[in-house]
Amino acid sequence: MTSHHRSSFSPLAQADWRYVEKVSLEDFQPEDWQLLNAQRQDYLSQHQADQALRMLTASEHDPAFGYMVNNFRHCLQSATMVLRDGRDEEDVVVALLHDVGFITCPLLHGDFAAQLLGAYVSDRNYWMLQHHATFQNVHSPHLPGVRQHERELWKGHPHYDWTAEFVAKYDQAAADPSYACEPIETFVPMVRRIFARKPVDRRTTTLETQAMKESR
Repeated sequence: MTSHHRSSFSPLAQADWRYVEKVSLEDFQPEDWQLLNAQRQDYLSQHQADQALRMLTASEHDPAFGYMVNNFRHCLQSATMVLRDGRDEEDVVVALLHDVGFITCPLLHGDFAAQLLGAYVSDRNYWMLQHHATFQNVHSPHLPGVRQHERELWKGHPHYDWTAEFVAKYDQAAADPSYACEPIETFVPMVRRIFARKPVDRRTTTLETQAMKESR
């Protein structure tokens, strides 16, 4: 086994944790995986929500490219509007993070948010996140090349109405520079509670959804 200087290791999150001192996954033994997975669960419970929040708050002071508010303020406004409408905590968190990938992953930002939150939210919100960008098209009739009524492909789907409502009330209307948003601190405990839920494995569902798209 190759010898490594511990001074070059990334620090462990907890003092009583141990490293798996192997570089290649092919060298990991069952006891290594047992150790790693046990520590991973504690690590995620402590850090997953905060890392998701950092992805959003990193853009707080970013410039806009034409909208009157930047993406951070759009997300904050969306979440504030959902909160003030008295909707539940999951809907608020989904609104806060629905466009977290809008700049870094623009063409697939709905899928980005769906994969980020999908293990912790309802089927209703998972589906909405996946499709909200397409549902935006109906509100953009003068966008060159827009497929304005593409959402009609999903007419009759059980989550169609919620997606249409979310986009109409809390997405396409959430770019008002005069709107007084709640501070991000209002939403931090909500985000942590959502990520503290027992995760659902949606990998099979994701593959089935992709197969449906490809069959059209």
